[in-house]
Amino acid sequence: MAGVLPYRDINVHSSPSHYAFSSPSSPSAPTLVVDRPSGDIRLHDGKLLGSKRVSSIAGILGIIKLRLDTDHGPKDKYIIVITKAQPMGRIKGHMIYRVVATEFLSIRERPLHDPDEDTYLTLLKGLIKSSPLYFSYSFDITNTFQRQAHLDPNTPLWKRADDRFFWNRFVQTDLIDFRGGLNSGYGHRHSIGQQPEVDPYILPVMFGMMEIKNTSIKGTPLTFILITRRSRLRAGTRYFSRGVDENGNVSNFNETEQIIILNDHSSGGMGGFAGNGYQNGSANSSAGKEVQVLAYVQTRGSVPVYWAEINTLKYTPKLQIRGVESALPAAKKHFAEQIQLYGDNWLVNLVNQKGREKGVKDAYEQMVDMLVSSPTENVEGDRITEEKFHIVEPSKAQTAWDRIHYIYFDFHNETKGLRWDRAKLLLSQLEQPLLKHGYFRGVDMPGDTGRVEVRRHQTAVVRTNCMDCLDRTNVVQSMLGRFILSRMLIDLSILREGENAEDDVAFEFLFRNMWADNADVVSRSYSGTGALKTDFTRTGNRTKAGAFQDFNNSVTRYIMNNFGDGPRQDAFDLFLGTYLPSDSGIGSQLLFADRRPLFIQSIPYILAASIFFIFVGSLTRRAPDATVWPLRLLIFVSIGIAAACLHFITMNGTLFVNWPKLNKLPWALESYQEAMTKFQHNPVVGPLVGTRHERGKSDARLGYLEEGKKRIE
Repeated sequence: MAGVLPYRDINVHSSPSHYAFSSPSSPSAPTLVVDRPSGDIRLHDGKLLGSKRVSSIAGILGIIKLRLDTDHGPKDKYIIVITKAQPMGRIKGHMIYRVVATEFLSIRERPLHDPDEDTYLTLLKGLIKSSPLYFSYSFDITNTFQRQAHLDPNTPLWKRADDRFFWNRFVQTDLIDFRGGLNSGYGHRHSIGQQPEVDPYILPVMFGMMEIKNTSIKGTPLTFILITRRSRLRAGTRYFSRGVDENGNVSNFNETEQIIILNDHSSGGMGGFAGNGYQNGSANSSAGKEVQVLAYVQTRGSVPVYWAEINTLKYTPKLQIRGVESALPAAKKHFAEQIQLYGDNWLVNLVNQKGREKGVKDAYEQMVDMLVSSPTENVEGDRITEEKFHIVEPSKAQTAWDRIHYIYFDFHNETKGLRWDRAKLLLSQLEQPLLKHGYFRGVDMPGDTGRVEVRRHQTAVVRTNCMDCLDRTNVVQSMLGRFILSRMLIDLSILREGENAEDDVAFEFLFRNMWADNADVVSRSYSGTGALKTDFTRTGNRTKAGAFQDFNNSVTRYIMNNFGDGPRQDAFDLFLGTYLPSDSGIGSQLLFADRRPLFIQSIPYILAASIFFIFVGSLTRRAPDATVWPLRLLIFVSIGIAAACLHFITMNGTLFVNWPKLNKLPWALESYQEAMTKFQHNPVVGPLVGTRHERGKSDARLGYLEEGKKRIE
């Protein structure tokens, strides 16, 4: 018996007093009703009269509260519904969809425009529209195949979902609370008893990358799948989310699973839904051949210490290591969870050993030394670099953290000049643990049970990082994926010992492009652009077009990270619930208003006007007998003003960064206040602003980032 699955077809009915959701394919199931304007949720047997059908939707993404009208008035909630979904392919007969379009249904009867609320909505709509969101009605895409093998398939789909990758978990809180017997009305909650009939309305959605390809290697047909799941815990943007938090969650944490499925003919095609005959993928399989799943998992995540990079409008931000010893409890929580989930952790660190990144490398190694009992260290060099490898291993297993194995690889120097083939030096260090700890292998049990016979477990994970966990990490992860894939195919007798998957030219082209697509998705989610050097990843060659694309991506990253990522971070914080909008009166806060002194706000406009006058003065046609000096004077004055504005912006870049407005970052506030103090004491321009215009202290719950007076810059 299969567990309760989400409804794949939901009709929405609307009236001034409620929204009603029902599934036409399950006419006997109760209707989910959200009352207006209270936002209370209830179930109703049968159809509700007096409402008209608005549309058919693919699912309910969630319910989010933005403001309150009054202390005891109607709730300003929105129901986010998925109005369009695109089929992406089948996994063992289960169709996977990507969210294409959504709509916000207001609980309030009449729209009430409020500046902050309008901005909230703009941020949320922009985030959802640009996010790669995936879901399935019948398959748990938030869990690896290995974790799925140990879950009860009779449990409702949303309860099986991995909490880290249940991206819409926060906005599903109202439905989940109601399911658990709690309901809320006008700010108070009351028990109503368990409501299991709500289970089919709760649809877990994953943020990440998903590609499914039916292909073959050496004439053997198989399904090749690449899935990357982005954690919702400490999610954010490149320079506004770094390191670890006090709960052990790290920034930009992604789990990537590479899968091959054999003898699974139900995964072919794109049309229709996975019916009962496809629950375990056994339908239509070749007689006598087992449906086999082989999967390998890797992870990436930010270095788990307290560190930050402070935007100053310079191309390279200012690095701060804000705490190593103080981050030890958080790092212990992080690795305790990683070891519990994945087994031994092989930590591959790819940051530069010189320059700005050296501080992060040293902090990471200091943290590992504190975690591991009696660490033994080995440094290996060559003619290119004195520290090609730096390996830290526990001398004996005494604590849980002695399952940590640290390997530093000088990726920058060893692969200089696009010699990425030299990354295989790292593979030689990892080959033995990769072979020892293996990969997951499971075979579908006979019958329509949804259960899997596990024949092999993956007992360790390689956790890779560079500064951003993007470009260098992508190269290493794809290399490890290729190595393990060849090992899988040898174990299946598809390849002979000594052969490699890359020997099949057509498959190698597919493999390269899927991993390059993965690199682009992970990079775009964190940095705002696709990954760098993907032309080399896709083709094995560096091209002029690829170099130009990298230049374009680098410029776009600079602009996004300084001027666009503040609102993006606010959108993440809103959707994921790390910022809860205030219940204070409408229009009383104006959170997104620019509170900088007017003089500072005017500088970019003065610069733009000066540049405009320079162009006008330079390009204006003059009559032969016209007086020239006034125009030249205008140009020279404009050049002087433009130069002064550029100098001011360059010297006070922190004042012009578009910082997040909701959860204010302590290091951002420190940098801003330091720049303001410096500006106010300037004898020329300081009197223009006085000392009154300072931003308020942060109310963000980020005190764990403080290490007292000690700062390493």
